[in-house]
Order: sequence, then C-alpha cells, then structure tokens
Amino acid sequence: MDQPLLAVLLLLGLLVGSGVGAAYTRARRGWTDYQAARRAVPGARRAAWLLIRAVTTKVGVITLLLAGAVAYAAVGSDPDSGPGGADPAPTPAATTGAAPQR
Repeated sequence: MDQPLLAVLLLLGLLVGSGVGAAYTRARRGWTDYQAARRAVPGARRAAWLLIRAVTTKVGVITLLLAGAVAYAAVGSDPDSGPGGADPAPTPAATTGAAPQR
C-alpha cells in the first residue's frame, strides 16, 4: 500500500475512534447520573411529604384561629358582663316634693 493512503486511514480511524469514545463517555456519565438520581428519589419524596405535612398543619392551625376570631367577632362580647364592665344604672333619687331650683 501507499504511504499517503495509510496516513489517511490512520487519521480517519483516530477521528472516528475519538467520536465514538466521547459518545461512550457521555453515555456512561448519563447512566451514572441517572442511577444517582434514582437512588435519591425516595429520600427526596419523603422530604417533600414531610414539608407538605408541616405546611398543611400550619395552615390548619391558622384557619382554626381565624375561624375562632370570626366566630368571637360575630357573637360579640357583652360589655355589661365580667370585671371592668359597665357600672349599674343609677337609681332615681327620692324627692322631697320641693320644686327644683333654677
């Protein structure tokens, strides 16, 4: 064979080999990343459910407090009852029959 033909075939083999090698490296890296993500999913799913449970609990407590406040505001408080309420109404004073002075 001819020297230039061997050089061209060698160069072509190097180009094809480097392209196949790069594709194989990308495929192996993708497979490794996929396996790592697949192993991480159960832990991430568990963490997500814990966060959802925490948020739901907080929203529930806030909703109950707001419902209680609305119910208390709707019923209202009696200002005449309890300590610090209004004083009893004054009773009329006994009159002696004299005309009031002006």
